[in-house]
Amino acid sequence: MQSLSDQEVLVELGRRIKRIRLQQNRTQAQIAEKSGLSLRTVCAAEAGDDVRLSTLIKLLRVLGRLGGLDAWLPSPQVSPLELVKREGKQRQRARRRRDDHD
Repeated sequence: MQSLSDQEVLVELGRRIKRIRLQQNRTQAQIAEKSGLSLRTVCAAEAGDDVRLSTLIKLLRVLGRLGGLDAWLPSPQVSPLELVKREGKQRQRARRRRDDHD
């Protein structure tokens, strides 16, 4: 997925959500009702529209796939040596590079 554009990633996520929903033999209306989202929002997510992160979380929760985020975005691990090095030091903000954009 690294080489895909942002829009292509959104479309692929939408396809995967739809595939999971269909494998579970559930309708978009059922997912909308159970998640508290509108039918239009569920359709938009499956179509690859740029939906809110909270929408994605609700969809993954209803589909029973929220736990998959741990594999996708694991919690950063700090080594014991790093903890000793950091002892007594306050964390500083990362420096902003000139080519960084929000």
